[in-house]
Amino acid sequence: MKGRTAVITGAGRGIGRAVACRFAQEGAAVVIAYSGSEEAAEETAKRCRKSGAAGTMVVRCDVTVPEECQTLADEAKKAFGTIDILVNNAGITRDNLLIVMKEEELTEVMETNLYGTYRMMKAVSRIMIRQRYGRIINLSSVSGLAGNAGQANYAASKAGIIGLTKSFAKEVAARGITVNAIAPGMIDTDMTKRMTDAFRSAAIRAVPAGRIGQSEDVANAAAFLAKEESSYITGHVLNVDGGMYM
Repeated sequence: MKGRTAVITGAGRGIGRAVACRFAQEGAAVVIAYSGSEEAAEETAKRCRKSGAAGTMVVRCDVTVPEECQTLADEAKKAFGTIDILVNNAGITRDNLLIVMKEEELTEVMETNLYGTYRMMKAVSRIMIRQRYGRIINLSSVSGLAGNAGQANYAASKAGIIGLTKSFAKEVAARGITVNAIAPGMIDTDMTKRMTDAFRSAAIRAVPAGRIGQSEDVANAAAFLAKEESSYITGHVLNVDGGMYM
C-alpha cells in the first residue's frame, strides 16, 4: 500500500485500530477518524507510526453529521493529496427487544451505522472517481446476514450496509473503484467484552472454529480487499466469523 492514503472511521480502538495499524505495516498513510476519545485516537496514531506508516493524521468526525464527513475527506485530501482507501468502521449498538425498543434506539443506530457509511462513501466518491481508483470497505456483521434477537436495529443497519455496498459497487466499478463489505462474527472487542459470561460462552459454542476472533483477523481481510490483488472483487461480502454463518 505504499503511496496510498487510507481513511478509517472509528479508528480509536478495536477493529478500527487494528485496521489502521495493519495498513501502516503495508506503508500506507493513515487518517484516523474518531468521535469519542482523542487520547485513544492518538494512541492509534502512535502505534501506526511505530508500524511504519507513511504518515498519520487524527481527525475528529461524527459520522452522523454530514458536514463533518465532508470535512474529514477534505482535510485528508489536503494533507496527503488523495484518498485511495476508505474503511467505514464507525458503529454503535443500542440493544433491546423490538417490542420495547424506543424509536430513538433505532434512529441512533441507523444514523451512525448505515447513514454514516453512506455519508462517508459520498464524501470520498468524487475524489476516487476523478482519479479512477479507489477501495471502499464497509463493516457489516453476521447479524446483518442472519439477524440476532435483541438487535433488530443493529441487524437492520448492517443488512442495509450490504445493500448499499452492492449498489454502489455497480455504480462505480467501471471507474476502477471496488466496494466490498466485511461481515465479522464473534470478535474480541469492547462490545463483546460487555456480554455476560454465559452469553459469551454460548456464542463461542456456535462458532465452528471453536474460538472467538481477533480484531487482527478482520484487519487482515481489510488489507486484502484494499490491495491490488483484489482488484477483480467488488460487491462482495467477506465473512470473517470462523464459520459462524454458512
